[in-house]
Amino acid sequence: MLTDVEIAELIDCGDLESAVSALNDRIATDAGDEQAWFLRGKVNWKRGNHSLAISDYEHAVAINENSNARHALEMSRDIINFFNPDLLNP
Repeated sequence: MLTDVEIAELIDCGDLESAVSALNDRIATDAGDEQAWFLRGKVNWKRGNHSLAISDYEHAVAINENSNARHALEMSRDIINFFNPDLLNP
């Protein structure tokens, strides 16, 4: 099983499929692994699957309210909810 550092390296190198696979294995082994949920959320965000990313962040925060995922969750919600009326009326 890969460590957080090894998974972060996979993410940084762009090997998102291997990272997701490793994170899925960790979550299957320990559904309470808050860091695995957070990291999988980061990978899903990079892959453009924002709804899955937010779901993963929410899961991590449900496990640990002080998780790093809390900040990522807030930021992702801000991005999704962003509305600029000037973009609609050039």
